Amino acid sequence: MSMSRAAAPADAMKRTKVRYVILLLIFVITTFNYADRATLSVTGSAMRAEFGFDAIRMGYIFSAFSWAYVLSQLPAGWLLDRFGARRVYAASIFLWSLFTLLQSSIGLLGSAATAVTALFVLRFMMGAAEAPAFPANAKVVASWFPTSERGTASAIFNAAQYFAAVVFTPLMAWLTHAFGWHHVYIVMGIAGLLLALTWLAVMKNPADHPGINKQELDYIEEGGGLVRGHRRGRVGGNGGNGGNALGWSAVRQLLTNRMLLGVYLAQFCINVLTYFFLTWFPIYLVQARHMTILQAGLIASLPAICGFLGGVLGGVLSDSLIRHGRSVTFARKLPIVAGMLLSSCIIGCNYVDADWLVVALMSLAFFGKGIGALGWAVVADTAPKEAIGLSGSIFNMFGNAAGIVTPIVIGYILARTGSFNGALAFVGVNALITVFAYLVIVKDIKRVELRPV
Repeated sequence: MSMSRAAAPADAMKRTKVRYVILLLIFVITTFNYADRATLSVTGSAMRAEFGFDAIRMGYIFSAFSWAYVLSQLPAGWLLDRFGARRVYAASIFLWSLFTLLQSSIGLLGSAATAVTALFVLRFMMGAAEAPAFPANAKVVASWFPTSERGTASAIFNAAQYFAAVVFTPLMAWLTHAFGWHHVYIVMGIAGLLLALTWLAVMKNPADHPGINKQELDYIEEGGGLVRGHRRGRVGGNGGNGGNALGWSAVRQLLTNRMLLGVYLAQFCINVLTYFFLTWFPIYLVQARHMTILQAGLIASLPAICGFLGGVLGGVLSDSLIRHGRSVTFARKLPIVAGMLLSSCIIGCNYVDADWLVVALMSLAFFGKGIGALGWAVVADTAPKEAIGLSGSIFNMFGNAAGIVTPIVIGYILARTGSFNGALAFVGVNALITVFAYLVIVKDIKRVELRPV
């Protein structure tokens, strides 16, 4: 009896691990987020055959998502800081899943021209709906994780883009092969609608979550986690700061900060590689390497696995450097620079013939890209406390401008040259520009303080 009573207080002092449940949830949501973006890359060859899209038209359809995604970033950031991640993210998941589901029906519209227009509009609406996703992830991580764990947490949710390719690219390729491209959009849309309900049921901000104990809450807050926001104690939950510092003055201050401009440029260049993978990569395997859709879906999962492993490794390495006393600047820059140097090897695919060498080089490039994909950790480290959503949205706006540029540029390169060689060179050069941005433009990585107006 006495031993039992003595053990109880000790057990009560153990920290809960609710933050890892929250991280798992945003990882799953981000996996679906990227899987829904990639639906068109997997179904694209079958849809081109049915509707007669040429390469340039396909490039513009690919870019439709990113036009809306980029244009919606600032409103999304304001909504997140005003209403909090819980409600805004739930609406985001529901709407993008609905627009994914509706894409299954474009074949019922009759003419190819009408189908093309409908597909462009639905991809555009899906991009607008997904705009709050990554700023919300950054906001949740900044709230739920101390600085020494933030790199790993950010790397894990960011690595979901590769996990999506590992799990869903083969699945979507099989659905397309076995049942037709329509079923890809039906399955992904319905699953996303269910996920929106799950988010509402599980997500709370740290100060309000019923499962967290004082030890975990204190550990997060003492380590730099923003568990108590500037209004009603809500940063990641239902509230925000009300936008007191979130006007155009804050936008101007963020856009004129040298460190942040370097980070924004780098994110654009990193995402050139991301959007090549999300749009043209499966088509590259089918057209340039003469694989079937099913083979391309399976092969595309190999670089994705390497990207996922690299993503987790980059975050763990960065946080380990911080725990061993290295500065945040050194700990974030080292994996980013090393990883993007490795990613530039994608250009080597132009000089080999064997498919296994192409897959090996692609896998190495995406492993490096995964290691270097720490931009969201940098956002969590640098965003003003009162404007995390806004800062993340500006960062995401710059990064996803690559989603507009990349598919269109590659479409024109293909139309002009009939080859992917120029496209792969374009992607590799952007990896090198990322290295330049972090070594030359970005100086110390530190939290920005907004000047009062």
